[in-house]
Amino acid sequence: MIADAFLWVLNRTPSLRRAMWRLFFDVLAARFGNVGWWTLMNYGYAEPDGTTGSFDLQPDDEAERYPIALYRHVATLAPVAGRDVLEIGSGRGGGASYVARYLKPRRMVGIDLSGKAVAFCNRRHIIANLHFRQGDAERLPFDSQSFDSVINVESSFCYPSIDGFFAEVKRVLRPGGHLHYTDLRLAHELVDWRAAIARSGLEIVFERNITTNVVEALHRDSIRRRDGGRRIAGGPFAGIADVFTGVDGTRIPSLLASGGMAYYSYLLRKPPVAQPVAAYAAG
Repeated sequence: MIADAFLWVLNRTPSLRRAMWRLFFDVLAARFGNVGWWTLMNYGYAEPDGTTGSFDLQPDDEAERYPIALYRHVATLAPVAGRDVLEIGSGRGGGASYVARYLKPRRMVGIDLSGKAVAFCNRRHIIANLHFRQGDAERLPFDSQSFDSVINVESSFCYPSIDGFFAEVKRVLRPGGHLHYTDLRLAHELVDWRAAIARSGLEIVFERNITTNVVEALHRDSIRRRDGGRRIAGGPFAGIADVFTGVDGTRIPSLLASGGMAYYSYLLRKPPVAQPVAAYAAG
């Protein structure tokens, strides 16, 4: 009930979202900064038939297979190997770490509003081509045309201005660069979300409703999520932990399964620079 109330307040007070989410993730990082087994916070991805979508992981990554699979799904929608990649909303850093180690970008930068989360990530994920820094998704601390790809996973629902986010993504992308994007919305929010994407100036290259995949991942991962959440917040707070980690039967899995919420993945592209039209001499 407390977790549901927290989400209800955030959904109805956009002006408070930035401050409240920063406080929330600062508290998580400060309270659980040594919890190395919990490095991804998304709801995951799985194929419903259970026979496809397998991929190799190192043993230390196996426990977070389903959250990693969501990064794999969206990050591989366009090539990132050898390119400059930015993740906006990097959280506890596990997704950026996966991309840096397995998909081999030239440079991987994770940015997050929570300074304590950034400090945790720079301690936990020591990788040559990966660095984390603090920053706001609506005021990115980078020059224009600094990145070939931007990744944003299950984070934009927190932002006070989705238009501000898309404008900053477009600004920091090089011409022809991609936004690898996935998130969820309540059913009544989908029209406004699509309208924001349409007016962003980014072209839709790929769009897919992955709600079924996310529901399947939450179901398969429910025991780990429940056990992990209760290692962090047990006793009278166990129910709150269940809601935030997405255990079967709680708010998010139930809404996704019933159609009250939907989860989409996108590949969006910044238009390339237009080529000048050749002039033809008369006569």
